[in-house]
Amino acid sequence: MLQTWFVITVSIAYLGVLFAVAFYGDRRADTGRSLLGGRGTVYALSLAVYATSWTYYGSVGRAATTGVGFLPIYLGPTIMLTLGWLVLRRIIRISRRHRITSLADFVSARYGKSVTLGGLVAVIAVVGVIPYIALQLKAVSNTFEIIRRHPVITPSSELGQVPLLQDTALYVALLLAGFTILFGTRHLDATERHEGMVTAIAFESIVKLVAFVAAGVGVVWGLYNGFGDLFARASAAGQTAVFGLSDTTGSWVWLNILSMLAIILLPRQWQVAVVENVEERHVKRAMWLTPLYMLVISLFVVPIAAAGLVRLGGAVDADTYLLTVPMAAGQEALTLLVFVGGLSAATGMIIVETVALSTMVSNSLVVPALLHRGYRGNLARAILITRRVAIVALMLLGYVYFRLASEGAALASMGLVSFAAVAQFAPAILGGLFWKGGTRNGVLVGLCGGFAVWLYTLLLPTFTATGWLPQTFLDDGPFGISWLRPEHLLGINGMDNISHGMFWSMLLNIGGYVGVSLLGHPKAREQAQAVLFVDALADPERPRLLRGRVSVASLHEVLRRYMGGRAADRAFEEYARESALDDFQSTKDADAGLVHHVETVLAGAVGAASARIILTSVAGEEQLRIEEVMEMLDEASQVAALEERHRLARELHDSVSQALFSMTLHTRAVELAVQREGGDPDGKVARGLKELRSLTQGALSEMRASLFQLRPDALHEDGLAEAIRKQSAAIASREGLDIVVDAPDYRLALDDRAEEELFRVVQEAVHNSVKHARPRRIDIRIEEVSDGVVIEVTDDGTGFDPATVRSAGMGLSGMRERMNRIGGELVIDSVPTGSTTIRAVLPVPSPHPGQPR
Repeated sequence: MLQTWFVITVSIAYLGVLFAVAFYGDRRADTGRSLLGGRGTVYALSLAVYATSWTYYGSVGRAATTGVGFLPIYLGPTIMLTLGWLVLRRIIRISRRHRITSLADFVSARYGKSVTLGGLVAVIAVVGVIPYIALQLKAVSNTFEIIRRHPVITPSSELGQVPLLQDTALYVALLLAGFTILFGTRHLDATERHEGMVTAIAFESIVKLVAFVAAGVGVVWGLYNGFGDLFARASAAGQTAVFGLSDTTGSWVWLNILSMLAIILLPRQWQVAVVENVEERHVKRAMWLTPLYMLVISLFVVPIAAAGLVRLGGAVDADTYLLTVPMAAGQEALTLLVFVGGLSAATGMIIVETVALSTMVSNSLVVPALLHRGYRGNLARAILITRRVAIVALMLLGYVYFRLASEGAALASMGLVSFAAVAQFAPAILGGLFWKGGTRNGVLVGLCGGFAVWLYTLLLPTFTATGWLPQTFLDDGPFGISWLRPEHLLGINGMDNISHGMFWSMLLNIGGYVGVSLLGHPKAREQAQAVLFVDALADPERPRLLRGRVSVASLHEVLRRYMGGRAADRAFEEYARESALDDFQSTKDADAGLVHHVETVLAGAVGAASARIILTSVAGEEQLRIEEVMEMLDEASQVAALEERHRLARELHDSVSQALFSMTLHTRAVELAVQREGGDPDGKVARGLKELRSLTQGALSEMRASLFQLRPDALHEDGLAEAIRKQSAAIASREGLDIVVDAPDYRLALDDRAEEELFRVVQEAVHNSVKHARPRRIDIRIEEVSDGVVIEVTDDGTGFDPATVRSAGMGLSGMRERMNRIGGELVIDSVPTGSTTIRAVLPVPSPHPGQPR
């Protein structure tokens, strides 16, 4: 069964099944029956692309040498996904809103849409992940060579260098390049779902889980009589270390941190978790299903490692125990299944990783360079070609690295080096999500410092095993300078290489990011982007930062040029459904909403930074004028003012408002106590207490109304009726009159704009009544009738003759304009000798698209 031709046939057949699954997934999506919908099971399984050949083979090898030291590989993702609703949901919402297509684009967009920053992140990602791709190819090549030499069990160290044209890894790389190009670059817009690819990845996750569990069951109950028998034999053989923890505390902590960050920050994880996410609610299923997957696949790691140590010991590499233990026992069918599972683990990682990296290379490196050089050709075609060429180049780079540099390096150590590389993005991304003070310069300094230390302390030492660098470089340091030894910087000893490298790289990275950010000041555009990212879950209003004039036709032509005619028409039709746009070739100036929509659509194809370059160029904005800079600063100051109002409202509520409420309760309690003690209910003490309670209640009402005014989004949170109640209570307390509000207890079905305008009309009507009519009572009635909403404000004060009031008097024209803007009508009923009623009538409301109530 394990003849070479049969193994090759099975491998090709498996890859063929993978193509069929991906094709089926795409066909379902094209017919509107997407497999990615539903409850999110496919999404959760696709996140298991995290379990690569390192997890599949390397975790057993790590368990054989460090015992339960392999657990952080699974604990880290479990912890991070448990926090998924706090972190991952925020990233997904931001990315969807801004059509962010890659990790590099996210960092670039957060810090002012910096081209330089996006390019730096892309370079670090490529350099950091190439060894990881090489790791997968090494796993495929080595396991194939081992299995085809059956029944002889050959250690990896004795396999030697396979001739180029006989190397399985080369053909796997080329086949995967074709698969990735076919299912990963079908469309220009990188935010469009690769449903076939994701379906195939979910299928592969099931295959490798079944293979691993089958191997565990076959070993524990096929070769032994259960866990007890296996562990007893391991103890008798002196292999008790596999049940303990030989790692240091520092190593354990750093491995957990690295794994926590890797489940999101590895480019492939970002691709499946963020870009391929269909609905936010799917994160909830991933929060428990993906950790459950990790738990199940980890159950048999220690038993297989123990069986390998008992049966094979040091005769073969521990990284291959999963394959060689059933192979040595003559379980050929199980051995072949394990090989297919390993092939699945490796290919899944390579496919998604190269898609993610090709998007980074295209959007953050190639497109900005083309735009900088004034490229005028068909950019849409150039982008697709770039991504496809990048996929092939990345595959071959990974293969070259495997051929030249990966021999002798353990799978686990190679994986951790890549984990440490992508961990350098954590300060910029996590800081950008929760801290508005982070700056572009801070990220640049932090990333450059952290990446330089990673290169020196973690990547370069791996080259000594291949002979690219002499061993003296590690032992004595460059030029014999001992305090520059890569694994013992400044003479620090007692740390493993990963802990040492992470300590120094994070010290420089976080220190540079925070220090430079605190010493500097974010620019206006950075401040605006910071608000959009940090307050993403509060859904703040999007500032319009793009300046300049550009026609509708020009914007349409821009999309046609960069994305093609069909994509341009589709984007404009999407915007037209929510606006009055009906002529795509109009020479009129485009409104800010259309400009922003076009920029967002472009960002999905070429990245946020490149989209900004394109739009500013079209709008004649290569050089900002001083007036435009002042406008941007003004917008930034408005954003800061809104933040300050939120902060002040919170502080007043926590201190003054709660104190007044407590005073009201205490005063009432004292009143009741005086009555129980037989005090005179009309005496000075009782009257004083009653007056004090009335004053505190009035002050509390005034404070609540002030808090309502301070919170700019309070109207939309509370609804029109509740907002009018709060406002009226404050005015009544301040002016010493009665204001009675008769309104429904439920929230009226009004859109945001209608609520805003009606609230201002009522506010102005009450203000006019207090100022001019000197009433004792004002009645406000809000009624939802069959054909609309009616609001009446009636007072018992002195009326007036509407015909004699000039158009601008008493704010009547302003109220009429507000009602006209929302399609309503204002009716004034007043006579000089009687009361006044101001009636606002709004026809049956039609909620704004996308904002149903």
